[in-house]
Amino acid sequence: MTIRVRAGALAVSALLVAGLAVGCDSGQDKAGDDGKNTAAPSASQNSPGKAAPSEPVLPAALTGQKLDWKRCEAPVKASGSNAKRPGGQWQCARLKAPLDYSKPTGETIGIALIRSKAEDGSKRIGSLLFNFGGPGGSGVGALPGAAGQFKKLHSRYDLVSFDPRGVAESAEVTCRGDREIEAAHRLDFTPDTPAEEKAYIDDSVAFGAGCAKKSGRVLPHVGTTNAARDMDLIRQVLGDAKLHYLGFSYGTELGGVYAHLFPRNVGRLVLDAVVDPTAGYAGHSRGQALGFQRALENYFKSRDISAKDGTERVVKLLDRLDRKPLPTDEGRTLTQSLALTGIVLPLYSKDSWPYLTQALDEAENGDGTRLLIMAEAYYSRDRTGHYSTQDHSQRAISCADTKGRVTAAEVRSRHLAEFTKVSPVFGPYLAWDLAGWCANWPVPGESDTPDVAALGAAPILVVGTTGDPATPYEGAKKMADELGTGVGVLLTNKGEGHGAYGNGACVTETVDAYLLDGKVPANGKTCS
Repeated sequence: MTIRVRAGALAVSALLVAGLAVGCDSGQDKAGDDGKNTAAPSASQNSPGKAAPSEPVLPAALTGQKLDWKRCEAPVKASGSNAKRPGGQWQCARLKAPLDYSKPTGETIGIALIRSKAEDGSKRIGSLLFNFGGPGGSGVGALPGAAGQFKKLHSRYDLVSFDPRGVAESAEVTCRGDREIEAAHRLDFTPDTPAEEKAYIDDSVAFGAGCAKKSGRVLPHVGTTNAARDMDLIRQVLGDAKLHYLGFSYGTELGGVYAHLFPRNVGRLVLDAVVDPTAGYAGHSRGQALGFQRALENYFKSRDISAKDGTERVVKLLDRLDRKPLPTDEGRTLTQSLALTGIVLPLYSKDSWPYLTQALDEAENGDGTRLLIMAEAYYSRDRTGHYSTQDHSQRAISCADTKGRVTAAEVRSRHLAEFTKVSPVFGPYLAWDLAGWCANWPVPGESDTPDVAALGAAPILVVGTTGDPATPYEGAKKMADELGTGVGVLLTNKGEGHGAYGNGACVTETVDAYLLDGKVPANGKTCS
């Protein structure tokens, strides 16, 4: 029911192939040889901001726990019923963490972990923790498939990831069954009549009620702040003096919150495809409307079609589908809402643009099969009609994080025209999403925006791509500023797609030099 930012740069879909040819300029500065002892700037070097809040002291039974690492079973919840074992080099374990951090000696939940040990133990730096985005994405499911892109890092780091609380194998949030999900995806996400609006809002309210009924025990505790606390507990149990971390998409917000809570524990942190920490509830959706519209226009320009003509073409197709869905070879029809989702998916990566060309051409000729298949991939629907619960976790985490709540009346009077002006294609969907996303959510949101000010932290590398559709480039600049002077180091990738690491030599080599050798690039360096 949403096109909010989804799974991270390396794990959106099997359709999304890596690869932007980029060059680079600017130099690098040395910032310490030992990843465990990277020098942090003094607090006086940072811009004004809140000091790190005091954190509850955890009992030794948690901080000193010994993990029982075993060869991984297939991560069924993370990857579906046909999932295979990750392979002999991968080990899995469960970490005990407080359900409620205000009660550190109380009830615990299990946090699922996966790791592969450093290939060159003699030069091992420590653990490198990954989050691939979402929120709601499974690190246990994603890391083995993505690990080939981190081979150089794997030489000196144990590659480690986890299912954040509320996700997959870590106290998974579930809200409804496959039939209810299927029915919801066929609603009109841009209601044109009072009846369509009522159906849309009623379904959103029912979704939250389902979450409360099925996952009420964990629902108040799945927010990003608690996930960041889990990350510091993971650091301690793994025996690392500092946290080394590579976060994509939502993982950048998680990394920023971690740096705010535990600035003195920051080792080498990389934030790629950056969520704007200042945007707020409506601002985030408006930014996504801008980002996806920008990517769509760049796609049409690559085909020598003007942005205006290309946009009008897509709007015309969506209007046609609003009146009459298209048949498909799947035995299901392509609705306007599913078509929009199918268009979103290939915009995450420039190398997937040819899929979009085929899908649009076929839809305009009366066949909605390819767009439907891409929408199903976005929603993680398998061939049996089973859906993953990533959308459930994503929504639960988002609504636990934000105080933002918008009514349908406010969408009509305030947001709809503005969002549509920003993007005639994506604006209406994202405007209505404001009303549906957290409608009557059973848990109050934590804050208007996350605090990422990291006074006293070591330099954090922030990577933004100018053509990123899901997390527009402007967010990277905001994140670097909010982290603080001397902490946030901005690296700009002039290119397309959601995420830069692994998609060209310049960004990849710069990030590798930072993570492996502690070389901090000049703030403002550009790869193009």
